[in-house]
Amino acid sequence: MSKHSHEMFDVLVVGGGPAGLSAATRAVECGQRVGIVDDNLTLGGQIWRGSPQGNPGLVESFGPLRLVLSDFVVLSGKRVFGNPARGILLAEGGDEVSELRYRKLILATGARERFLPFPGWTLPNVMGAGGLQAMVKSGLPIGGKRVVVAGSGPLLLAVAAYLRAHGAEIVLIAEQAGWRALATFGMRLVGYGNKIREALELRKKLAGIRFAANSWPVAAQGTDRVQSVMISRGGTIEELPCDYLACGFHLVPNVELPVLLGCETEGGNVKVDALQETTVPGVFSAGEPIGIGGVESAIAEGAIAGLAAGGRPPAAGSELFAQRAQARRFARILEQTFGMRPELKALPIANTMVCRCEDVTYSRLEPHTSWRAAKLHTRCGMGPCQGRICGPAVKFLFGWNTDSVRPPIFPARVESLAALVDTEAETNAVTGGSK
Repeated sequence: MSKHSHEMFDVLVVGGGPAGLSAATRAVECGQRVGIVDDNLTLGGQIWRGSPQGNPGLVESFGPLRLVLSDFVVLSGKRVFGNPARGILLAEGGDEVSELRYRKLILATGARERFLPFPGWTLPNVMGAGGLQAMVKSGLPIGGKRVVVAGSGPLLLAVAAYLRAHGAEIVLIAEQAGWRALATFGMRLVGYGNKIREALELRKKLAGIRFAANSWPVAAQGTDRVQSVMISRGGTIEELPCDYLACGFHLVPNVELPVLLGCETEGGNVKVDALQETTVPGVFSAGEPIGIGGVESAIAEGAIAGLAAGGRPPAAGSELFAQRAQARRFARILEQTFGMRPELKALPIANTMVCRCEDVTYSRLEPHTSWRAAKLHTRCGMGPCQGRICGPAVKFLFGWNTDSVRPPIFPARVESLAALVDTEAETNAVTGGSK
């Protein structure tokens, strides 16, 4: 039998990464009772995973005095799965269902890695670049292991540097963007002094490691795990032995909860106004759900959202708006530089698995013309991940847009689903059915 807890907050923040932490600390400054819920056991998100005391980036951004976790209620290890009524979210963690009530809500749900199907991508030890980094942060021994890092964007360099620092042998960094695009990107960094410093620091950490532009994985090979990867380098195929293949084809914003709440999206991102408020009054969003922008953008957006939700919105001309604008300009440069090339659409072959949950191959999807048709005929996107992996893949491969989101947005226990139904019924009885 599940335990059922109840909490009431002036401001509830969903997501404990940079945007969520920034929002929570600013809302606390406004004198609000603030809760922050995250499905990880510790706050910080992917970029600051671990304890605040042992995390230089987190402490540098918020300061040892400003980030006092006792100032707000931390609900870690809990995953929001449903919205039974306006002003109420349900979260599941362990054997407990938490009913979280709020007056204002800030959605900082982050992003996930985009996976592109290619032959062998489902082999053990083929994983997302950020996923491998997270596993190493959580204790996976990587010392002496041969790792090929492939995909697109600066994340590849950061992951490679982290893995090397923990003893991995980085065989190759394969970047799908071309040399001309990378050279233009370097020139456009003028005016972003902090980014230039970061790039120079990464270059030092990665000295001696092979880097290849115009390159991407075309197949992973092995029996019980990956043993080698075939890399296309300027049209030439090279086979590289490896123990891990870490792929990172940019990020996909987590917009399932905002969509469930009725927030409008545009271009796959949550729409917000100047104060980060969505199209649903009293619901704000910051960080990756409104567009992949990086940590600086997330912190500025979170701060604006936290102040606005706390009743003290920043005045016009605030430095926060300037910081946000500069971070968003850099995000646009990243998007223009590392946009995925059309050749990647040819990676899957007929028997390449696209939907791992329901074992749907590329050849079974090809005859269809929409996401809905593919779901009806193949069950693509109807497994436990609810299309979080295959959805972005088929959008890139076929141009299909995914359909509406329905609860639960994550797999949940039967007892938790019963709580969702019970809470909705109780609320309808009080409000006469309005939601």
